[in-house]
Parts: sequence; C-alpha cells; structure tokens
Amino acid sequence: MGQDNGSTRDSLRSLGERVRERFAQNKRVMSFAEFLDLVADKPQAHLRSAPQYLRDTFDNYGKAQVRYPWGTITRFTLFDCAWAEGRDRLVGQEQVQLEVYRALQNFVQEGTSNKLILLHGPNGSAKSTFVRCIGRAMQHYSTLDEGALYRINWIFPAQKTTRAGIGFGSNYDEHQAGDTFAYLPDELVDAKLADELHDHPLFLIPPDERSVFISKVLADSDVDGDEFVLSDYIQFGRLSHKNKAIYEALLTSYQGDYLKVLRHVQIERFYIRHRYREGYVTVEPQLAVDASERQITVDRSFQALPAALQSVSLREYGGEVVCANRGLIEYSDLLKRPLEAYKYLLTTVERASVSLPSATLFLDLVFIGTSNEIHLSAFKEIPEFQSFKGRLELVRVPYLLDFSQEQQIYTERITEAAGQRHVAPHCDYVVGLWAVLTRMRKPQAERYPKEISDLVARLTPLEKAELYAMGKAPPSLTGSQAKDLLANLDLLWRESESYPNYEGRTGASPREILTVIFNAANSDKYSYVSPLAILDEIENLIKQVSVYDFLKQETLPGGFHNYKKFISQVRDRLIDKIDDEVRASLGMVEEGEYERLFHKYISHVMHWTKKEKVRNETTGAMEDPDETLMREVEGSLDVGTPADDFRHDLISKIGAWYLDHPGAKPDYAEIFADHFVRLRQSYYEERKAVVERQISDVLVVLADDAASLDNERRERAEASISALQQRFGYTSESARDAVQLLARERYAE
Repeated sequence: MGQDNGSTRDSLRSLGERVRERFAQNKRVMSFAEFLDLVADKPQAHLRSAPQYLRDTFDNYGKAQVRYPWGTITRFTLFDCAWAEGRDRLVGQEQVQLEVYRALQNFVQEGTSNKLILLHGPNGSAKSTFVRCIGRAMQHYSTLDEGALYRINWIFPAQKTTRAGIGFGSNYDEHQAGDTFAYLPDELVDAKLADELHDHPLFLIPPDERSVFISKVLADSDVDGDEFVLSDYIQFGRLSHKNKAIYEALLTSYQGDYLKVLRHVQIERFYIRHRYREGYVTVEPQLAVDASERQITVDRSFQALPAALQSVSLREYGGEVVCANRGLIEYSDLLKRPLEAYKYLLTTVERASVSLPSATLFLDLVFIGTSNEIHLSAFKEIPEFQSFKGRLELVRVPYLLDFSQEQQIYTERITEAAGQRHVAPHCDYVVGLWAVLTRMRKPQAERYPKEISDLVARLTPLEKAELYAMGKAPPSLTGSQAKDLLANLDLLWRESESYPNYEGRTGASPREILTVIFNAANSDKYSYVSPLAILDEIENLIKQVSVYDFLKQETLPGGFHNYKKFISQVRDRLIDKIDDEVRASLGMVEEGEYERLFHKYISHVMHWTKKEKVRNETTGAMEDPDETLMREVEGSLDVGTPADDFRHDLISKIGAWYLDHPGAKPDYAEIFADHFVRLRQSYYEERKAVVERQISDVLVVLADDAASLDNERRERAEASISALQQRFGYTSESARDAVQLLARERYAE
C-alpha cells in the first residue's frame, strides 16, 4: 500500500511539473514590459483586431480546391474540424464560407467590423453548425502560440504599514525585481482586479505615444505595410471606464510616475471559451440589451483596495457583448426578437460601442446572426428595414443540393440512432437522395442558350440531382447532347441564385430527415436499420401535409414536387445498387475485367484517331486498330451517335481531364463511369438466366435450406453470401432481405 501511495504522489508531482512547464511555455502571465517585447517580436499577431483574428483563424487551418461536377471551389479546412477528429464538421456550403471570409476581409480593409453578418436560409440548413465551426476553430486557435490573446489585470500588493499617498507597505520596495508586481505570490497580494472587457494591453500607452510605438515596431519588423492594415480599434481604442479610473488614480497617487503605474499591470493570456462565455458567446432570442454594469467599490471583497481607489467609483461590466469582446458574438435566430429588442444593435454595430448608464463601452467584435427565411421576409416588409439594411451583410445558406454531401450528414447519425442494431448498406444514400429530390427546382429553360434550352427543359428531378452530384447526363441524350449539357452545368447550378425562391430554399429539412431515421431505427418490422424501413417512414412523413410546408407545393410538369414518386425512384436506385453488389458477389467475372477491356478499347481508339498502328499483345506485331473490338464495345455501350463522333468525343474528354490533372494518370472508371455501368449491364444481360439461378441458390442458403443444393451450387452460393458480408457490409438477415427484394423486382419470371 505504501508503494502505491508513493507511486501516486510521484505521478502527482510529475503532473504538477508538466502543468507548471505548460504554464510557463504558454506565457500565461507577464509584465507589461515583457508584453511589449512580444509585440515587437510578432507585431502582426499582437496588433490585430477581432476581424483580423477571425480571418487569421480561417487562414491558419488552410484551404483546398474542391472539385464538383459543376465546377471547382475553395473550401476552408477549418470546417472539417480536424482538431476534433471531424466531429460536428460542416458538410459542403463552400460558397457560404467564401462569402463570410470575404466579409471579414472587407472589415479588415475598412479597419472596423461595421456590419452584422446575417446567415439566412431555411430551417435546418446548417447555419448554426457553420457558426459553431468558426467558434470552435477560434477556441482551438487561441490555444496555439500563433493565436495567443492577452488582457490586463491590476495587482495591488499587501499593505504592511501605511504610508502617505497610495498606502503601500514599506516592504513593498523589496519586491521590485523587474519593476513589476505581475509575479507576486497570492499571499503578498491584497487585491487583483480583472478586466472583463478584455481591453487590449496597448491601451495602457497613451494614444499619441502608442502611434509612435506601433510605427516603430512595424518599421523594425518584416511585416508588409501594404498588406497589414492597422485597425481603428488598435489605433484609436481607449481603456474602458474601470481601467481608465484605476489608471488615473494610480497616476495621480504616483504624481505622474508612469512606470510605477505599470508595476501594477499583470498581462494575462486568455483563451476563447464558449462554455465560459469568453471571447465567443451565443445570444438566444431575448428582450434585453446584451450588456450590463454593477458598482464594485461597495462590495466587501474590494475593501482591500488601496485608499486611493476606494474613493473612485469602479464598475464591473457584464452581459454577452462584454464577455464576447475581442472575439465573436452570435445572435441565434436574431429576427425572432421583437424589433425594439435589437434596435440598439444598429448603433452598436455601426459605432462598435454600446451605451450603459454610466459609461460607453468600446468594442472589438465580429457580429454574426442567423435567421430563417420566413422571419427575414417579414423583416424586409417593415419600414425600419431600410435603417438596418446598410448594417447587415446578408449571406444565404441554402439546403444542400448534392445528395452525396447530404448523405454524409446522416451516416454517423444513423449509427447513433441504431445503437446496437446493425445498419444495412445504403441507408444514408436513401435518405440523402430523397431529401435532395424534394429540393429540386424546375429549370427556367428560356434562360439558356438555344442549343441546350430543350435539354434543360426535359430534365427530371432525378436527372438533375444526378447531374449535380455525379456529373451524370441523362442516358436518353446523345454523346454530343450530353457534352453540351455538362459544359453548361455551372449555369444550371447557379440559375436561381438571384431568385427570392432559390433552389435549396424549400424541401425536406435535415431535422425532419433525422426524425425519419430515428423512427426507422426503432422499426418493429426489421431487427436492423433497413433502407426499406426508411422508405416506409418517408411514406408516413409525406402524409403529414398539414405539418410540413414543402409538402403543400403543387406538383409541376416533369415530376417536380412529386414526393410519392420520389420514393419509388429512390427505391429503384436502391435496387440498382443491390443489383450491382449481388452480381459482383456472384463472382462470374472479375470487376477488373471491365477496366481492362475499356483500357484496351481506349488504346485502340487513340491509335485509330491518330491513324497509327497498335502492337498486338499476343504476337507483338504492329497492326491496324481492331475495328471488331471497338464495335463490340460500342455495341455494349449502346452509343447513340456515329462511331466516329463517339470516339473523337472520348478522346476530347480524356484531353480535358489531363488539363485539370496535369501529370496524373487518367482514371477511366471515373471519367467514363456511365460507360463502365453499361458494360457491366451488357455483360449480365447476356447471362441473365445464369444470374437468376445463382440468386435463387443464394436465397436457398440464406433460408437455411442449403442441403437441397448440390455441393458445387451450395459452395458458390456461400461464397456469394460471404462476399456480400465482407465486401459490402451486409449481415445474413439484411442480405436475405436485399436479395429477396432484388429477385422479386428484377429477376422474377
């Protein structure tokens, strides 16, 4: 037992040493002179305002170019939340990221944050998730050396004997190592006053002298003066009322000895912490101004203050605006407040200050708010909107329109909802695709060039969704038509950006989809989470027309807003996926065979276009491209254009891919995904009878009736079931239901 106690104490001492080392390394406290050294060493890090800090947070985590079928766009990787292993990351919404970053850049260039960034969109479009990602990134960034933030504390040493003037003890002069009281132990401190407003420590330098100091620091550094913009807050900011009162009282008591005043200053590092409302605060809809004050010099805990300060009226400030200063404040559902409740924001944002009964507080804040479209539309109708308009930076946050992104939202949530239950493949795909189909808007064909207006007019919601997510043109189009449509996909994607009823404003919300998921996860019909259970719950959802506004939309030509039909379309796509998996598991042909065949076909087409000979793989002889091979492949692909045009189009696509991927080896399975699907389908169509028999054998084994099969058929069926489980993630039960569905829908006689 003694050894255990000793070991515990050793561990505790070791822990204490590590905490002390981190404390010192992080420069948690220092004197004012030491802080000035920091500023001189890294002026760009310590002379920035809140907008600059937030902009630098974006930059700190980097950015990447993300390719979508409709184009390439920049994504800021802070929204991937790598510091939290991706937990609660933001899916998609790159355009929103760019617009918010652009607003921050504007604030930096103007020297002040003079607008409230208002994220608006339908309920559940990830507005709050967007802000939380930024806030969490700031929290993490503030723990890094490059994200360090500092504020002022006032230290008043213990009074042993009374002396004239400020009343410090005579033993005090013995504690002047470094001319600072910043490092005094607690037993030698009578009082410590913290700065709840987080005033920038440089405000302790009078404005004129501060300007000289900053100019010298910047001139002596390698900071690019053309790129670094000194904010109004740093240039013209003043100490808060409380800090100013303490400063003036000390200066008077020391008869103008500025250096003696600075002995009382302790510079403390602070961290942005949402939980403790420090540097990042969320304001829920409420009816009060988000700042307050109270007198502290009448509080017994401050009777230890020196006599020179006891006669000064000191006030402590509180409230969300005060706590968030030097960081970010979020007004959640801002427009749910009555108008009178946020009129003060007009002045607060414009002047970067808030007025209280005894003082005006000057702020360094990024203001961001969220609102749904219903409240914003109502707000635009009131006369006061024109007053607010100039102080709002409106950023639209629509629902996602790419079902491959949408399903990412649900993947983890389905697992959470399932608990100990197995989750069958494609549950996230089913809900993601159906949700996006409800958001598709009928295109305005007249807006497009004549050569594609008819193609756009014929698009169905499913075809449009697959264009957005996969760059997959409708199979009914010829090669040249598909090429024209894909070349104008960016126009289609951005068609409704200027419309009040933009694409992504209406449709199923992720919140509603999560209800579907949790209901399906608790289905009595299945012992696991089944995509079929999800489709059943979606059917229940669309019956609630009086509850969900998007269900009240009239069905339009082309099938837009036909929610019941969407269920059957999603079901068909689910069966397509099951069909691919089952056929692959049957082992009738290696998956790589399609790729080898297509590579060989492309090689012959390339030599054909160049009028060159190709080497025969068997004999090594140089021969003309194999016309028979090319025509067989083209027959399997069911090309609708002349062979010559089709071949030239293939080569053009490969050339375009090379331009976007210089030096990379072309991935034909990616470039020609549709062709690979058609090759596979053609192969199995020729062998449909064999496929039917093997599927039947699989069902026999899954029904525990394997003894009715001969050894060869049983072993083949068991191998197929094993492939479904190991390669595609099924269990025996979910595989049985999936194969039964496939047999009934696709292979029934």
